[in-house]
Amino acid sequence: MIALLTGRIAYKTPDHLIVDVQGVGYRVMIPFSTYYELPESGEVTLHIHTSVREDAIQLYGFRTRTEKSFFQLLISVSGIGPKLARDILSNIQPPQLAAALAQGDLHKLSAIPGIGKKTAERLVLELREKVGKLEAGVLPAAEAVGRTVPAEALLEDVTSALLNLGYKEVQVKKALAGIDAATGGSVEELLKQALKILMK
Repeated sequence: MIALLTGRIAYKTPDHLIVDVQGVGYRVMIPFSTYYELPESGEVTLHIHTSVREDAIQLYGFRTRTEKSFFQLLISVSGIGPKLARDILSNIQPPQLAAALAQGDLHKLSAIPGIGKKTAERLVLELREKVGKLEAGVLPAAEAVGRTVPAEALLEDVTSALLNLGYKEVQVKKALAGIDAATGGSVEELLKQALKILMK
């Protein structure tokens, strides 16, 4: 069972990486919270959860042990698989997720694509006490970033990433339209801004 990978980033997208470990490329699925923290290139170390099914073995990678712990908590809940758990962490970072669970904030949880009211209630019921045992404060809260005008390619990457998370095209267009104009920018910054709008 793979638990940790250290290698060179061969390929990077908002939802997965190819990590070159001594000539072997590992495809690792990642949440946005990990994507934000990764360099464009160079060496990286990821905490890995290995998901084994009858038809596939998938690797899910996280920049911190806290992210991995939250991921494993989420998949312990009936009806929450690895992909949905990854999507939850892409929408809400561990400190905010811990707060939402502790406070029973069903509105915030059910705003995440793929999480209806019943699933949100189940998350709160099953994880409210468990989440208190995790050190949620290890990761900083998502901070506000400068508003930017995206280049066409950046906009396409952000749109694709949000659609893959389960947001409807009309929601994505509305969120991107709400981003103020400025200069510069990156996929990471635009994703953070768009998700803040979508999670309101």
